[in-house]
Amino acid sequence: MRQPNTLPIKATLLLASTLTVMSGATIAPSLPAMQAHFAEVPNAAFWVRLVLTMPALLIVLGSPVAGQLVDRIGRKPLLVGSAVLYGLAGSSGFVLESLFAILVGRALLGLAVAGVMVSATTLIADYYAGAERANFMGLQAAFMGLGGVLFLTLGGFIADANWRLPFLIYLFAWLLLPTILFTLFEPRRSTPADPSDRSASSGLPVKLLAFIYSAALLMQVIFYLIPVQLPFYLQQISEVGAMESGLAIALSTLMSAIASMNYGKVKQRFNFISILAIAFGLMGIGYIGIGLANSFWLVLLVLVPTGLGLGLLMPNLNVWVTIEAPDALRGRALGGLTTFFFLGQFLSPIVSQPISASLGLAPTYGLAGVLLAVVAGLLWTGKAQICRSIGSAAGRT
Repeated sequence: MRQPNTLPIKATLLLASTLTVMSGATIAPSLPAMQAHFAEVPNAAFWVRLVLTMPALLIVLGSPVAGQLVDRIGRKPLLVGSAVLYGLAGSSGFVLESLFAILVGRALLGLAVAGVMVSATTLIADYYAGAERANFMGLQAAFMGLGGVLFLTLGGFIADANWRLPFLIYLFAWLLLPTILFTLFEPRRSTPADPSDRSASSGLPVKLLAFIYSAALLMQVIFYLIPVQLPFYLQQISEVGAMESGLAIALSTLMSAIASMNYGKVKQRFNFISILAIAFGLMGIGYIGIGLANSFWLVLLVLVPTGLGLGLLMPNLNVWVTIEAPDALRGRALGGLTTFFFLGQFLSPIVSQPISASLGLAPTYGLAGVLLAVVAGLLWTGKAQICRSIGSAAGRT
C-alpha cells in the first residue's frame, strides 16, 4: 500500500479542504454590485443575498448523501467528481445572465462542497491514525481558516474591477484536479487503520454522534454571530467602517488557525470532552467580553480567546467522529457532522436576528457568552458521567 506521508499528498488534501470555505467568502464583496446589476428583478435584494447563502443550505441537504456515496463508491471518485462540479458550478456566475440561473449554479456548488468536504476529511481519517491524525486535522482546520481570509481578500480586490470576476476563483478546483488524480489513492478499508478505531462495531454510535452533532450545531449558531452581526455592532460602539470590521473578523480567524495548528499538542494532554469544555469556555469569555466592550480595540482583544476556542473545536469534533465511527461507516458519520456544521451556519441569523432586534446586540453577545460558559462548566464537571451516558471510551482517555 502506498504511503500517505508525502508532501504532494498532504498539500493536495489541505488545498482541497480550502475549497469548502470558498463557497461564500469568495463572492461576498460582489453582492452590492450584483444587486445593482439586477436592480430590475423584483425583490433583487433578497435574491442576491440568497446567492450567498444558497450553498450552505445545499451543503446541509447534500452532506448525508455525500456520506453515503463516500462509503459506497469510494473516497477518491467522490472527490474527483465533486471537484469537477465545483469548478463548473462555481464559475458559472461569470457567464450566466439570469439571477435565477446563478442561484441554480450556487445550489450545485453547495452539493459539490458537501462532496469535497466529506471525501477530503474521510481520506485524512483513512490515511492517518492516532496523534498524526489529530495533528493533520488541526492543520486542515487552520488551512480552511486561512483560506477563507485569502479568498475573501482576493475576491474583494478583483470585485472592484467587475463583480463577475470573483466567480472565476472557483476554477481553482480544476487546477487541483491533476494532483487529486495522480497523487491521492483510494485507501484499503478491509482493516482498521488504528487500533483505537471501533471498526469492529456493526453500527454507528448514535448517542455519541448526537452529542457531537449537537455541539457542532451550537458552536456554529453562536460563532456566526461574529461574521453576521459584528460589523453592525462595531458601527454602534465605534462607528468603524468595513476595513476595521474585516480586520476584526480576520483576527478571530487568525487566532482560530493558530489554535487549530496546535490541536495535536493539546490532544496529548486532554481528552475530547475536556477540550470541548475548554473551547466553549474560551468562546464564552470572548462573547461576554464583546457584550461588555465599548471600543473597537477592546473588541479586538476579546476576539483572541473567541478565535482560540473555535480553532480547538473544529478539529476536536472531526477527530472524535473519525475515532468512534466504524471504518465502513466513517464517511456517513462525517457527512452528518458536515450537515450540522452548515445547518448551524444557516440557522445563525434566523436565531440571532429576533433576539438582537428585541434586546440589542450587546445583550445578545453577552447571553451567548453566558450560555457557552455554563455549557463549558457542565462539560468540565460532568466529564465522567457524560462519557458513560454517551458511551464514549475515547472521551475518557
